[in-house]
Amino acid sequence: MELSKLFEKDKLIPTIIQEIGSGEVLMLAYMNEESLNLTIETGYTWFYSRSRQELWNKGATSGHVQKVISITPDCDDDTLLIKVEQTGPACHTGNKSCFYRSGEVCGKDIEK
Repeated sequence: MELSKLFEKDKLIPTIIQEIGSGEVLMLAYMNEESLNLTIETGYTWFYSRSRQELWNKGATSGHVQKVISITPDCDDDTLLIKVEQTGPACHTGNKSCFYRSGEVCGKDIEK
């Protein structure tokens, strides 16, 4: 696949990070073409920070790295699913996943 095709609709694409062993969704971040290329070259995840307007290597400061196992585009080629081996927690809060608030949406518990 031509990687530039993934960025025809937008310069940034949402990227879902999933733990290979458990199947748990760990986080969602954004990639630009440069961060995707770095991810492929190094075998570890790189993202583009929308708030800082710069590239960042997941785990560069914390040591909680994500070793890439597979990268799969969705059916529309505008979202990526990256399966990883996660070292340590994925979330900056110290939680394993960024989606640790079970069933809560805007302060309402919606689990049945």
